[in-house]
Amino acid sequence: MQKLAVLTSGGDASGMNAAIRAVVRSAIYQEMQVYGIYQGFEGLIAGNLSEMTLGSVADIIHRGGTILQTSRSNLFMQEKGMEQARENLNQLGIKNLVIIGGNGSLKGGYEISRLGINVIGIPATIDNDVVYTRSIGYDTAVNTVLMAINHIRDTASSHGRVFIIEVMGRHCGEIALAAGVAGGAESILVPEIETDFEQMIEKIQAGIGRGKLHSIIIVAEGVYPVMDLQDYIVEKTGQDTRITILGHIQRGGTPSAVDRILASQMGKMAVDCIASGLRNVMVAGREEKIFTIPLGEVINGTKTPELEMFELARILSI
Repeated sequence: MQKLAVLTSGGDASGMNAAIRAVVRSAIYQEMQVYGIYQGFEGLIAGNLSEMTLGSVADIIHRGGTILQTSRSNLFMQEKGMEQARENLNQLGIKNLVIIGGNGSLKGGYEISRLGINVIGIPATIDNDVVYTRSIGYDTAVNTVLMAINHIRDTASSHGRVFIIEVMGRHCGEIALAAGVAGGAESILVPEIETDFEQMIEKIQAGIGRGKLHSIIIVAEGVYPVMDLQDYIVEKTGQDTRITILGHIQRGGTPSAVDRILASQMGKMAVDCIASGLRNVMVAGREEKIFTIPLGEVINGTKTPELEMFELARILSI
C-alpha cells in the first residue's frame, strides 16, 4: 500500500480545507494510506503526524483556514531540520508528500525532494503569485476586498470623501488589480508598475469637477506608505481623505465556489500524480485546465503582471 502525507504551510488561504479533503478522499479511494501533518513543516520536524480517514475531512469543504493548521519554519530550511523531517517520514514508510501552500512552501518542498521524498505541490496563497497557475484562496480574497469596496463606497459617497484602501499582496499586485477593476476604483497602485501620482490626482480632481461624490484608491501593501499618500492627496486636492487597511480579513472566510472547485480538482490531481508515478511536480490550474509543472521550474519562475488588466483599469477609471 502506498503512503502519503499532506500538510499546509505558510499563510492560510480559503480553500485549503477543500484541498485537504480532496487529497484524503482521493487517496483512500485509490487504496492509499494518508497521514495529516499538523502545523506545517514545524509539525513535520516534530513528528506531529496522524493517519486520516474519510471522517477526518467530513464537513470541512466550506470552512476557511486549515484544519491541519500552518506555520512558517526557519528550522526546516536548515540541514538539521530537513534531515529530521525526512527521518520522520521514513520511519512511517511515507515516500510521498503533498504540500499545500505558496512560493516559500513550494521551495521548501523542492529542497526536501532532493533528499529522495516525492513532493507534489498544490499552490494555495491569496497573493496569487505562484507562476503558471491560479492559486487557491485568491478568488475568495478578491471577493472579500470587493465586498469591502462596496461598503466603503457607500460611506465615501455620503460624506464626499476620498478613501485609500490597502490590500494584501506583498510583492504582487494581483489582489489590488482584480478588486480595483471589479470595484471601479479610480486608481490602483501595484508594485509591478510605477505609480503615476500626477495622474492619480488628475483623476480625483476630474471627478470633483463633474460632481462625483467620492474616489476610491486601491493600494497593494508595501507599494507606498498609506499615511504619506493620505497627506499627499489632502495637500493636492483639499479633499477629506480616509484610510482603510483590510489586513487579515482577506485571508479567512468561507471559500468561494471557484476556490472550492479548484482545490478539489488540484487535490485529486495530486493523488493521481502519485498513483501514476509522477514525481516532484506542482499541480497547476489555469483557464479551466489542470496540469503539472516540474517543481524546479516553478521555484525559478517569475510571475509577471497582466498589463492588459492594468490598462483596462486606467481606461475605465477616467
